[in-house]
Amino acid sequence: MNKNRKIALLSLGIAMYAVLSAFIVIPIVNRIKLDLGYIVFGLYLDHFGFPGTVIGVIGCIIGNLLKGGSLPIAWAVGQAFIGVSLGYLLPKTEKIWLKIIYCIVAVFIGISLIKTVIEVAMYQLPLYLKFLSNTAAFVADSIPLIIGVLLNGKVRIERH
Repeated sequence: MNKNRKIALLSLGIAMYAVLSAFIVIPIVNRIKLDLGYIVFGLYLDHFGFPGTVIGVIGCIIGNLLKGGSLPIAWAVGQAFIGVSLGYLLPKTEKIWLKIIYCIVAVFIGISLIKTVIEVAMYQLPLYLKFLSNTAAFVADSIPLIIGVLLNGKVRIERH
């Protein structure tokens, strides 16, 4: 695939992630919502590997800014961990069950642990409260990410 085509496809992924995250909201508990942008994130990570990381990081930032939010530093760092780890592991793995386990572990570490530690340090919030809310977010984010990974074999992205 040539460089321009890859940039165009990644830009399209960022736009889809941002729009799905900002405008299609399925509330779960309190401020936790099912983030459908993770479907695009999972699909691109499984298809492109490391370059798919930009979908989650930039898409998260743009999606949050479109909603009128602030710069989501903790989310972006958590997304970067998820993207780098899954961008490395998913393309090398053939077994679906193993991809699902990788997704669950990466999102748990990225959201429940890394995001929690950053938010506690930045905002001096109680650790147990942030861990509980971010663990709920981990569950809500794991589901669409896994759906995106499972869709990789079903969605056709040209590789010329």
